[in-house]
Amino acid sequence: MGMNRRNIGLIGSYNQRINYHIADNKLATKSAALDRGIPVPELYGTVEHQFQVSSLDKQIQDLDSFVIKPAQGSGGKGILVIVGRNGDRFVKSSGVTISYDEIKRHVSNILAGLYSLGGRNDVAMLEALIEVDPILKELSVEGVPDIRIIVFRGVPVMAMMRCATRVSDGKANLHQGAVGVGIDIGIGQAVAAVQHSTVISKHPDTGIGFYQLEVPFWSQVLRLAAGCANMAGLGYLGADIVLDRVRGPMLLELNARPGLTIQVANQAGLRHRLAVAEEIANSTESQEEKISLARKAFSASDRALGQLTLNIS
Repeated sequence: MGMNRRNIGLIGSYNQRINYHIADNKLATKSAALDRGIPVPELYGTVEHQFQVSSLDKQIQDLDSFVIKPAQGSGGKGILVIVGRNGDRFVKSSGVTISYDEIKRHVSNILAGLYSLGGRNDVAMLEALIEVDPILKELSVEGVPDIRIIVFRGVPVMAMMRCATRVSDGKANLHQGAVGVGIDIGIGQAVAAVQHSTVISKHPDTGIGFYQLEVPFWSQVLRLAAGCANMAGLGYLGADIVLDRVRGPMLLELNARPGLTIQVANQAGLRHRLAVAEEIANSTESQEEKISLARKAFSASDRALGQLTLNIS
């Protein structure tokens, strides 16, 4: 599927602009998720105005690790991950240390809209650092891997895990050099992996084979992603989920305009899957049934999606 079909046939037809604000603002996403009992990373605080930057030290003085991000940022821009302290300096996920003044400068840039959609004035969010599930730790370097799931009318259609690399500076951003690992919707196992659109079999930094990847709590991950459709009021969206060592799957953010590189990571197209998902959505209002039918329809054991038919009684 290409960009025109995505923009006109999906985003334009199924996502009303009035509902974009929940996906486009991470604070709004977090608030909506908490209202529905959907787990999200803990919010320590926010910085909304430039005059508040000088008192940021009071918010972080007792924190050894945290994440600072723009509420309206996109593509991983503006995210600062602090994993520890070294004296009066803060240690980034890359091992590089920065000063408190550098953190204040970063927050000021967030407020000025340097990283936000359309360059609008923004809000800086101070969040808890995700403790990566040990099973996934060696698949992502200097950063937290996340799982992107495309959901169409409440039906999970395609999934991939985005794994950070040294080239991507610890960001799970495919355009910056992270690895996209296609995930079998049916069983949560890796089906392919790509970096810069080139198929690879091992993580470029750790040498760990992606064929070993089996996402824990897969059923729970699918339920969380599918449940975001009603929460956001969007017919076509991308749900980004992280797996915390203690709390399990948590919603990181939503995307009302998810990219198409997920097709490359899965070595499969979205077009045929979306046609089947439409049949599933038309056949039932039950979220559990939508997930069950999707897992059967989009499992890697069912080859040749172009010839896939779905029998719904």
